[in-house]
Amino acid sequence: MKIGFCCKWIDNVNQIDGFKPQDDAKRLNTRVTTVAWLNRQTQEVAEQRLWDLMVHNIESIRLLVERVGNLHEDLRMVRLGSDILPVYTEPTWSYFWRRHDVRDYCERHLPVVGELARRRGVRLSFHPGQFVVLASESADIVNRSLEEFEYHVDMARWMGFGKTFQDFKINVHIAGRQGAEGIRRVWSRLSTEAQRMLTIENDETRWGLEESLKLKDLCALVLDIHHHWIRTGEYIQPQDSRVCEVIESWRGVRPALHYSLSPESIVADHCPNTMPCLSTLVQSGKNRMKLRAHSNFYWNDACNDWALSFEDFDIQCESKAKNLASFALAERLNTNKSILLEAA
Repeated sequence: MKIGFCCKWIDNVNQIDGFKPQDDAKRLNTRVTTVAWLNRQTQEVAEQRLWDLMVHNIESIRLLVERVGNLHEDLRMVRLGSDILPVYTEPTWSYFWRRHDVRDYCERHLPVVGELARRRGVRLSFHPGQFVVLASESADIVNRSLEEFEYHVDMARWMGFGKTFQDFKINVHIAGRQGAEGIRRVWSRLSTEAQRMLTIENDETRWGLEESLKLKDLCALVLDIHHHWIRTGEYIQPQDSRVCEVIESWRGVRPALHYSLSPESIVADHCPNTMPCLSTLVQSGKNRMKLRAHSNFYWNDACNDWALSFEDFDIQCESKAKNLASFALAERLNTNKSILLEAA
């Protein structure tokens, strides 16, 4: 089992809400800009800003992959952020990313990141934003969603992935009124590499696990156990037949599971050794929408043991404390293993 984290490396809890100028961890994290800022500049200034961001961001993910690749083997898993190449699909500025010199830079430097990940055994992924709605009823939204998804595919392709089924994971929710059928309708419009890398995650609102399972013959499925709990109140178990179907969708590749908990501030008075009951929390006045959010750390050991019982999966930790939270969860796993060995 690999236990990974998402998008950002932090050295201490003070960096959860941002970095200070002197923080060394800034080197391992991407920088961003806005369309509004770019539009206020001359073309020369704006293009130089995009070039500088490209250089910094590609180097930052190389440093991040290198750092993760030096961790214990079980911790070599990280989701890369979507902002590596800013405004890549924004109509006003997308021309920049079609420039020969820009693409030449990406073609020379992103492969270094991919080769490093493969050599160190670091499992990589992307998770495009929720505005990627492949199952929308709007043709315009679908077109823009496909373009944004293929942007992530471009980056993965430059890194040398997309050659075999699920050598890289690019995950989205079903999203859109057409549900699973909508995903099937756009399938043929995806590039070959996109079809190999696409994963569909069960949602916490409209499209749950049952809807995702309708696509098990098409692509790999990501099981998000917090989403499932928010939607149904059920703590699904590893031996559940639906979980078996999720595993089968990966066609022999080790499946990925997403794990998060409701924020500490929302359930501050809850016992950390008892799994929360959703209906009880809602009846006591807890806002269901706020319960959907992610905690800083994995504060509930009963839930942690449940998540760690999915032994056939790698776990992507979705928590605000990023790598610090994934390290703590991995320590819980190691503690449990030691207890079992002593008992034996």
